[in-house]
Amino acid sequence: MEITVLAIFAGALFINSSSPGPSVAALVARVLTSGWRSVMPLLAAMWLGEALWLTAAVFGLSVMAQTFYWAFVILKYLGVAYLLYLAYRMWTAPSEVRDDGLPAGDSSWRLFLTGMAITLGNPKIMVFYLALLPSIVDLARISLMGWMELTATMVAVIVAVDLTWVMIAAQARRWLKSPRAVRIANRTSATAMGGAALAIATR
Repeated sequence: MEITVLAIFAGALFINSSSPGPSVAALVARVLTSGWRSVMPLLAAMWLGEALWLTAAVFGLSVMAQTFYWAFVILKYLGVAYLLYLAYRMWTAPSEVRDDGLPAGDSSWRLFLTGMAITLGNPKIMVFYLALLPSIVDLARISLMGWMELTATMVAVIVAVDLTWVMIAAQARRWLKSPRAVRIANRTSATAMGGAALAIATR
């Protein structure tokens, strides 16, 4: 695949993924309350989900998404319910400053499932790929190598954007030294997480 095609794809994806949305809100909220290490399962799931949506778009599996519409709806609202639960946990979290930091919270497996629910429950991602790819790539003639190049480009862009958000949130978390600051951060994060759930539910 031509480098110019990949560059156009990367640029459009960077602009789209850099805009704060439900996944970014959930990511930043988690880092603020539990630190950057706790979001790795969430990130891994979000990246995998993004790759699945890209693959579905490239190989024309949007028909499958329509066929199993209710499965995506159920997955979407399960993710919404869990985000609301996380928002409640953040809102009611203790505000004491401890040497071992804020509570680690939920298990890696549950965070991974949450990341998948956030990403797969957001068909806007596939809409973006379906709108962009036909204008730069002949999807009827794309090869396995072309798909791999697109996927590698997507992963590079998404990882760079998400890790930038993680670094910003981690830096902000270092400023949380007093119980009042921790309480404000917890409730701000809870509001962001609840907002993410609402945004996903109303799409």
